[in-house]
Amino acid sequence: MSRVRPLGGVLIAALLFGTVTAAHGAASVSHLTVSADEERLLLHLGLEGAFPDRLKKRVLEGKPVSIVFTVRLNRVRDLWLDERVADRVIEHILRFDRLKNEFTVRRSWKGFEAETTPSFEEAQQWMSWIEGYPIAALDRLARGSSYALLAQAGIVRRSLPFGLHHVLFFLSFWEEETDWYVLHFRY
Repeated sequence: MSRVRPLGGVLIAALLFGTVTAAHGAASVSHLTVSADEERLLLHLGLEGAFPDRLKKRVLEGKPVSIVFTVRLNRVRDLWLDERVADRVIEHILRFDRLKNEFTVRRSWKGFEAETTPSFEEAQQWMSWIEGYPIAALDRLARGSSYALLAQAGIVRRSLPFGLHHVLFFLSFWEEETDWYVLHFRY
């Protein structure tokens, strides 16, 4: 019986190693933090691994690519359901103009204003970062309470007009979706 335990441990280690290896290279939310200005709670978020080779190829062919971030802020309450404070959807859209040889990024939190660059690396960075996005007014937060900030990102497989894939939520438009990432903090 003592021989079974080491073998079982090796099998579990192999499964864990296989899982880590398979997950490597997939998109993941990183650098999830919050800060505050005088009036609002601000979100800072990064997305790593959002542009695998197949997605880069699609962009360089001139096909638009969207990344949709879903962010939720809940007040954590013991022995009771959490209270939803904010629920936000943030969309980034990337297009490559082959004639002008430039990338255009539009971000919903910046009013879908077009930002252009000749650098694919810079366009990827714009697509993968949210810096200082207002999640909620500070007067909606209770001092001394615990909060959970949840974030997830999805890379849209098919392009629809702005926000329409949220209305047609029952159809699968995701090519890749990250896990939910949670940041716990006290205010």
